[in-house]
Amino acid sequence: MLYFSLPSEAGRRAAYLCAVSAISAVMVLSGCSRQEAQQEPVRAVKVLTVGGSTLNVQFEYAAEVRARVESRLGFRVGGKLVQRQAEVGQRVSAGQVLVQIDAQDYQLGAQAALAQVALAQTQRDLALSDFQRYESLKAQNFISGAELERRETTLKAAEATLSQAKAQAQGQTNQATYTRLSATAPGVVTAVEAEIGQVVSAGQPVVRLAHDGPRDAVFSVPEQSALVFKVGQEMQAQLGSTGQVVTGRVREVAASADPVTRTYQVKLALEKAEQLPLGATVNVLAGQLPGSLAAAIKLPTSALRQDGAATAVWVLDETSMTVRSQAVQMGPIDGNQVVIASGLKAGQKVVTAGVHVLTAGQKVSEYGALAKPAAPSAANTAQR
Repeated sequence: MLYFSLPSEAGRRAAYLCAVSAISAVMVLSGCSRQEAQQEPVRAVKVLTVGGSTLNVQFEYAAEVRARVESRLGFRVGGKLVQRQAEVGQRVSAGQVLVQIDAQDYQLGAQAALAQVALAQTQRDLALSDFQRYESLKAQNFISGAELERRETTLKAAEATLSQAKAQAQGQTNQATYTRLSATAPGVVTAVEAEIGQVVSAGQPVVRLAHDGPRDAVFSVPEQSALVFKVGQEMQAQLGSTGQVVTGRVREVAASADPVTRTYQVKLALEKAEQLPLGATVNVLAGQLPGSLAAAIKLPTSALRQDGAATAVWVLDETSMTVRSQAVQMGPIDGNQVVIASGLKAGQKVVTAGVHVLTAGQKVSEYGALAKPAAPSAANTAQR
């Protein structure tokens, strides 16, 4: 039979120490054989020196074509609407009846006034014949001169009463004719603001009429832009539906802001635009206004990158020849370039190509710059 003896406690401890020493020796040897980490190569990048350039700001406003003259027609007397011949969009001629109100009361008033004229005429005729008779008696010295003067006074009062009655009758007749609302000029009905059966007051707008003739482009501008518009300035307006370009001049600038929108209304008188449809949309191009040429910083779109939620560029630090990230605020796009609203200043150098392979603090060199000759090492100097 074979007998095996277990190692003692001292033997096990000695074996453990030997194993630890062996592992340590392996780790030391492997550490001595590890190569140094290679340094990241210096990248050549294209840079652009930031400077202010002229930016042509094209102001554009959406405008509506309106008639130069637009009347809001209303009755000169009040009453109940009984007929309405006008419809929105209808073309009418001058003098054409558009709306009528009930004229019965005004016709009765005219008849009563004519009756008053007839009464005053009779009284005047009686006073005239009486005066003529007394004038004959005076010639025969049958009456005094004072009696004749009284008859003359009565005649003058009768004549004045007749004149008054005729004037009142004419006024009542005119009131009856005012019950018909007619077009004051040829044009197009743009709105009807009352319906049959409605009682309107004198002067209340009932029909809106756009007169034929010159056209205006009407648009609103904010408060900060209102002061740059001057009467007589020439601008271009482009019809939205056909692209037709029409020349115009500023005819009117509102003296006060709209109380709700706080904008100022501008009217542009269009030339040779009588045939433009009312209500059409035109884009007013106001590129010649003061401030339309402004200094701005432009960068190619290749210089931009997304840094989280912000837009950023790489700025070159010429002292250390490293790049750092700079957040910028973008403005309008001009072709392949973008206007930088904020974040940069003139004189800074910005990387314009290969921005997605760079990291913050990375050393770079300017692409196309002449390479400087390397300084001789200490070993080579000693050999010489």
